[in-house]
Amino acid sequence: MLSDIFQLDGETAVVIGGTGALGGAMADALAAFGARVAIVGRSADRGRQRVQAIEATGGTAIFQAADALSADAVRAARDEIVRQLGQVSILVNAAGGNRPDATLPPGSDFCRLPIEAWQIVFDLNLVGGALLPCQIFGEAMVAAGRGSIINIASMAGMIPLSRVVAYSAAKAAVINLTQFLAREWAPRGVRVNALSPGFFPAEQNRGLLLNDDGSYTARGGQIIGHTPMARFGEAQELAGATVWLASHRAASFVTGQNIVVDGGFSATTI
Repeated sequence: MLSDIFQLDGETAVVIGGTGALGGAMADALAAFGARVAIVGRSADRGRQRVQAIEATGGTAIFQAADALSADAVRAARDEIVRQLGQVSILVNAAGGNRPDATLPPGSDFCRLPIEAWQIVFDLNLVGGALLPCQIFGEAMVAAGRGSIINIASMAGMIPLSRVVAYSAAKAAVINLTQFLAREWAPRGVRVNALSPGFFPAEQNRGLLLNDDGSYTARGGQIIGHTPMARFGEAQELAGATVWLASHRAASFVTGQNIVVDGGFSATTI
């Protein structure tokens, strides 16, 4: 029935980076719609807090510690998740981030951007943030002929934003990889999509967007001025798109797409 197409009962979902604000909100949403959720990340404290929050609302969740850049760690996490929760049918890749030494402040020289910093940002967002988890969890999905993978890209991957050049390039690569895998795995029953949030204040970018008193920084004000809804996003506003893409019924004919949740930022040209 149409009223049930978003339900995820019987599904096992993995959220890599579920210890963060955005990944955690997506994990909450998947659990609320009936999925058994595995939170994967490096912070055991935040992971357990997220599990407790999900369980407090009647959901089922576990935490598995793993560094997304370690293939051995991700495989070990996968095996334990399968043992406890069953075969994984939904994967959300929400690990990622940026580094100050991989950004270009006003007046800085692109030619002096450290290659080492660039590589770290690429590895974090592309390799750990999409490639390795897609390989390790996607293998069983392809074998089973069923699965939904959601790679978390970014507005920066669609538009070459100033300053965050390495991050923008890495997220653009995530979108490209998403489209490649969607084409390759569609005949095998696995859907692969990207979700690109606009500007959501979280751990890594809050200081860039907001002052300590909650007012906008100069850059935050510029972004708000370019956003038709005239505000930043809130983590829970990613829930609807996440559940839709995860659902094997609601989004059964959706693959290779980059779904944007940005308050209209990308639709504004002036």
